[in-house]
Amino acid sequence: MTESLLVIDNLEVEYPVKGFRRKPFRALKGVSLDIKPGECVGLVGESGSGKTTLGRAVLGLAPVTGGSITFKGAEIGHLKRRARRALSEEIQVVFQDPYSSLNPSLTIEQSLTEPLRVTKVSSPDASRRVRMLLDQVGLPSNAADRLPREFSGGQRQRIAIARALALSPQLIVCDEPVSALDLSTQARVLDLFKDIQEATGVAYLFVSHDLAVVRHLSHRVAVMYHGEIVEYGEGDKVTSDPEHPYTQRLLLAAPVPDPIRQEQRRADRSRLIEAQKEIDLQASVH
Repeated sequence: MTESLLVIDNLEVEYPVKGFRRKPFRALKGVSLDIKPGECVGLVGESGSGKTTLGRAVLGLAPVTGGSITFKGAEIGHLKRRARRALSEEIQVVFQDPYSSLNPSLTIEQSLTEPLRVTKVSSPDASRRVRMLLDQVGLPSNAADRLPREFSGGQRQRIAIARALALSPQLIVCDEPVSALDLSTQARVLDLFKDIQEATGVAYLFVSHDLAVVRHLSHRVAVMYHGEIVEYGEGDKVTSDPEHPYTQRLLLAAPVPDPIRQEQRRADRSRLIEAQKEIDLQASVH
């Protein structure tokens, strides 16, 4: 059996709440999952479910208050800033907004060579690497001399992916990387993620609110609800025949072209929402 690249074990994240003696807000409540080399694990949930917090914890951007995060056998949940910077060669991120993730005053080559310069790559080697990265994400080499404003949203996200690949990481945290794109562009960018994984063997933690998106490339899928994983299993099974009512709700939220089926799905989803409200109410009482 292949040893896991990333292991998250009983992870807890808490944020302080203003007010005298108020208890901290628990964003994550004992979350556990693992990612193997070359695997994509989809992390799905609605806004406020804790999925982005989990990704931020892996990146060292959220306070770990309990449990552990282990990468290649070493605990990384409580690393100091210098050690975390060194780890950036192996763990990278692609953010949600392709418009704010690139410095508007830097050319594409300048943006892509920044991480290379930090690792002491020479200017000629960095330029060659930039051309190779642009080719890898399907952009022409002359894109290197242009500014971000000259590109569409989908092209900017391709550039962000190229930057994440610059140091040949083993894991990329993808935080809603296609949610700001139109549907046709989403499909092309998802295909790009898949092609890159097949070519490089990089692993993904793919965060999304959309089951249809993670179905496209996830080997396994974890579903988060109120800071906990409520369903975790093979991607095809979880995204097409889920067992947990919350996952069923997420599946029914995806629109279908048939008006009659769509109306039935809305009714089924409403029933599941009401049932979940009753369960949450009983849990709060106890």
